[in-house]
Amino acid sequence: MEQEKLPRGVKWIQLPQNVDNRGRLTYLEGDVHIPFPVKRVFWITDVPDGKTRGGHAHWTCHEAVFPITGRFEIELDDGEENTTVVLDDPTRGITVPAGVWCELRHFAPGTVCLVMASQEYDASGYALDRASWIRTLKKEK
Repeated sequence: MEQEKLPRGVKWIQLPQNVDNRGRLTYLEGDVHIPFPVKRVFWITDVPDGKTRGGHAHWTCHEAVFPITGRFEIELDDGEENTTVVLDDPTRGITVPAGVWCELRHFAPGTVCLVMASQEYDASGYALDRASWIRTLKKEK
């Protein structure tokens, strides 16, 4: 596993799998493999070359992100620690806790990114401007 220092609260998730002559079955269970109750699931596909997804932080929502197929990078920033990791194994994902900025980029053709969220969609729960997000974090300290 990677040795990089991850931002506050970010953790790797390793999913179990069953492999036999019929192929590979990977599974997850909420509150077992995902460290929060899942309230919303969405997936990202067909990202054009050079485009990014994310580019925000959530104020109260937590997410778990997995590459179902393909490969992409995810930048994670808590205002002090910033790192970029590659997601390219469908059995291995990463948590993005509330307050951590994330940006997904460099999607390989055919990539499917699966995201599980701890809350239903709420537009007011997003920090969409990185500079404002940093100012808010500094005020909270």
